[in-house]
Amino acid sequence: MAGLAVPPRLQGLLLVLLGCLVYLPAFHAGFIWDDDRYVTDNPLLTAPDGWWRIWFSLDAPSQYFPLTYSVFRLQYALWGPEPAGYHWLNIFLHAMNALLVWRVLLRLAVPGAWLAAAIFVLHPVQVETVAWVSELKNVLSLFFVLLALLAWLEFTGEDSRPRWRWYWLALAAQGLALAAKSTACTLPVALWLVLWLRHRPAGWRRGAQLVPFLALAAASGLLAMWWERFHQGTQGQDFVLGLPQRFLVAGHAVWFYLGKLFWPVNLTFSYPRWSLDVAQPLAWGWLAAVGALGGLVFFLRRRLGRGPEVALLFYVVTLAPLLGFVMLFTFIYTFVADHYQYVACLGPIALAAAGLVWIIGRAPKAARWLLPAVSGVLLLALGILTWRQCTTYANPEVLWRTTLQRNPGSWMARVNLGEYLVRHGQREVAMRYWREAVQLNPQDVAANYDLGVAESQDGHVGAAVADFRQALAAEPRFVKASDRLAWALATCPEAALRNGAEAVRWAESANDLTGGRDADMLATLAAAYACEGQFSNALAAGRRALELAPDDESFTNRVQQQLERYQANSLFYDSTLTPAPAAH
Repeated sequence: MAGLAVPPRLQGLLLVLLGCLVYLPAFHAGFIWDDDRYVTDNPLLTAPDGWWRIWFSLDAPSQYFPLTYSVFRLQYALWGPEPAGYHWLNIFLHAMNALLVWRVLLRLAVPGAWLAAAIFVLHPVQVETVAWVSELKNVLSLFFVLLALLAWLEFTGEDSRPRWRWYWLALAAQGLALAAKSTACTLPVALWLVLWLRHRPAGWRRGAQLVPFLALAAASGLLAMWWERFHQGTQGQDFVLGLPQRFLVAGHAVWFYLGKLFWPVNLTFSYPRWSLDVAQPLAWGWLAAVGALGGLVFFLRRRLGRGPEVALLFYVVTLAPLLGFVMLFTFIYTFVADHYQYVACLGPIALAAAGLVWIIGRAPKAARWLLPAVSGVLLLALGILTWRQCTTYANPEVLWRTTLQRNPGSWMARVNLGEYLVRHGQREVAMRYWREAVQLNPQDVAANYDLGVAESQDGHVGAAVADFRQALAAEPRFVKASDRLAWALATCPEAALRNGAEAVRWAESANDLTGGRDADMLATLAAAYACEGQFSNALAAGRRALELAPDDESFTNRVQQQLERYQANSLFYDSTLTPAPAAH
């Protein structure tokens, strides 16, 4: 333990205590971005058929992470929508991961194994993963990745006879890691690197043993790519990057993540999105530097051994699915995020810890006190930074205001801060943030939609219609915007603002996208048909809306009022959309 003779059990206990201590501020944190989709508003956690839908349907609100949603469902049954329990599980799993990192590095005979595990558990770059409830998928996936590595080490150990139970345990652990998060698809490379680092033969038999791991990884990776493209919507123009641009992203990202590991300042929930100019020679400097570093490590391999090569290969390969070669939805905001390197950072951290132990180990015996002293100062500094970073995750307002301080150009932070403020009665301030977001990014779907809702509530129907149209110009399949626009065009009391034909077009689109089973969309479709004079269709849609109506008396009453008007061949007017008087 960093140069001190401490019993292994105490070393392990200290790792767990350190991990829990520095994350105490996160225990008191609330839910933030996406936690509603994953937990508080996720019907999969409460529906009677939720278990089946989690594992065997396309109903997941993000990627296909069935194990993660299963754990969320168990937690919801235990402590409902209270955030403390979710935070404690993330913290506990992170501490367990540090223990497993220590054990894996010990089995690999990596110098400074405990120090590397301590750096991992205390490093502030991990806060985004640990303090964000939605990132349960990250800590859960790494837990099973590390178990798979330990089982593989047992299977490929010194004993000449393979112990197959460890092989099947490794394969099962990989399956669970992939079910928690599909980026575990890089695990087969890590298994091969373990063989290479330990100078184990990797002939055809070992290759055959790796085939099931590769098959699982390929299936999960392909599913994730399909899901991201067609279920998350990354096939649009905002996500079109040519191959040269993707290489620019990858080269820059590798150094960006290394920089945050070795100098963890200004850690931000959403970093600025880089511009990608392939015609600018300097833009290729990052990629050239990656190649130069690889060449240097290869050149020094005889002097330094295989350790540095394995560490850097593990780092780059584990990051590979997140470097821009596969389009992720978050790339619309930024190309990098701290939680993307939660697993990959193990390579550089282990290398740095081993290097520190090696350097100080070559000092005279009288200076051997330097290792515990330097390690203690380093871990103390990391712990303080992590404690401070945890406070930025206290609630959405603190998170988004901190993000804007560190990334003033973030239109995404403005949108989300506005949505938080409007829920807390500060609509005028929220609208200011949304207008700023639209100025920064006129194609921002969410800001235009939020502005449209606020404008319609204020009676500024013309402005609301323009905002909804702007949102739909950027994303024609945006169901909520289609519904809101159709409702405004069909039910506004001001004749000049009504447009039956356009209302029908958007209402039909929203109804189709929801499979004709959403009562709200059907009520809007009924109003649109009536505005266009199709009263028989309006009655049919309205009656279907009543059949599917939620347990909401105000909604039922409104639809019944609609039907009464349509039976009399009259339009239904929404009084809340009465245009505000013009300013003088």
